[in-house]
Amino acid sequence: MSPTTADISSLAATFSGRLIGPGDADYDQVRAVHNGVVDKRPALIARCRGVADIVDAVKFARQTNMPVAVRGGGHNVAGRAAIEGGLLIDLSLLKGVQVDPSARTARAQGGVTWGEFNRETQLHALATTGGVVSTTGISGLTLGGGLGWLLGQCGLAVDNLRSVEIVTADGTVLTTSAEENADLFWAVRGGGGNFGIAASLEYRLHPIGPVVHGGAVMHPFAVAEDLLRFYRDFTAACADDLTVFCGFLHAPDGSGMKLAAMVACYAGPPDRADAALAPLKAFGSPVVDIMGPIPYCQLNTLFDASLPRGARNYWKSTFLSSLSDNAIRTIVDIYASCDSPMSQVLIEHSHGAATRVAADATAFAHRSAGYNFLILGQWMEAADDQRVMSWTRQRYQDIQPFAAAARYGNYLDHDDAVEMAYGANYARLQEIKAKYDPDNFFRQNLNVKPATDSARAAHPSTRSAASPPATM
Repeated sequence: MSPTTADISSLAATFSGRLIGPGDADYDQVRAVHNGVVDKRPALIARCRGVADIVDAVKFARQTNMPVAVRGGGHNVAGRAAIEGGLLIDLSLLKGVQVDPSARTARAQGGVTWGEFNRETQLHALATTGGVVSTTGISGLTLGGGLGWLLGQCGLAVDNLRSVEIVTADGTVLTTSAEENADLFWAVRGGGGNFGIAASLEYRLHPIGPVVHGGAVMHPFAVAEDLLRFYRDFTAACADDLTVFCGFLHAPDGSGMKLAAMVACYAGPPDRADAALAPLKAFGSPVVDIMGPIPYCQLNTLFDASLPRGARNYWKSTFLSSLSDNAIRTIVDIYASCDSPMSQVLIEHSHGAATRVAADATAFAHRSAGYNFLILGQWMEAADDQRVMSWTRQRYQDIQPFAAAARYGNYLDHDDAVEMAYGANYARLQEIKAKYDPDNFFRQNLNVKPATDSARAAHPSTRSAASPPATM
């Protein structure tokens, strides 16, 4: 339902941020998210300036029976940070970052992006695992798991969370950590936005930077199959302090040339950097080699230009059961058929510290070493929507013989794979959802539905039982 003028006036009496409606001049600018395909029109946008604003917005939505979406960075490709006809609770003005260099911790508000976070922590040569696109919001990426350049050395973003200040579905402000509201802390480390609004997140930091070693080596697409086989063999023995992703893309010069690339981050001892990266640089005859010393902040912007705000996106993703020769040939064939110059295929390798966490230690269950595969359909014109979406869907079917029974929730574009995203932890997440959000108020997400009484009776041990590792 739409709020009345009286309802909005009542909220405005205490709200310190901005309330923006369809009649305001900047409404279209503010409601827009990263993915240009998403064109949802909220009835009201509440741009919060503090935790009290978040609380007021939640209570207002409940009182007016309005559905809610929450936006941090607005990067979610499925458009979960947007809503049609409901209330958009917008955290994008909440930009505070407090770094404690001696304790090696940082607390950041829910509207901070990874570029902003890294800029503050790198003043002290400290970092934590974060997104590989600097404009991605910290909250969405972290709560969904958080793959990033430092995953081998430091674990996932969720593995570096110390606490979260969260506004729950009834407007209560809770601190959740290993010592306080521990069940909720378990759930938010991978369970996404199902349990409340992350007003701020506290991270463990590591002595990394300001200069690391890494960057990209790019080859003609003709050697893509050989490059993927090399990549598979190299990453099978990858050290913790080196993370390497692989991808196919079109050359950014507009020539239409397809490229096969390896992109790396080495954050170990500088005197070992050359030896760590040497095999990547020695493979084949690259047409581009920009791999060497690089500021950590700059490394996290390498993908920014290829993923511009407002571009139209449609993604399909799965973990792979293996990167076999047949899988490699299929992946190469997929991109060989790509006629959309902005579209990409990406392979992200998970290893090291990220895989030495028990599958039931956090809600993020996918802890086996392996590869995440992504077809990133991207284009600029609405007239190309069906063509690029159809290509993405059809070619995603080609990879299914090699797909694992697991999905990375941050990349999912629909909810029919929700249990694949949460794996064996799903039933426990449902129980915690029933405790903190029994009415499923926060449902504009990769939604975990609250457990029913019958479900709890059927799974009496889900709160304490260990879950088997997810296949990946």
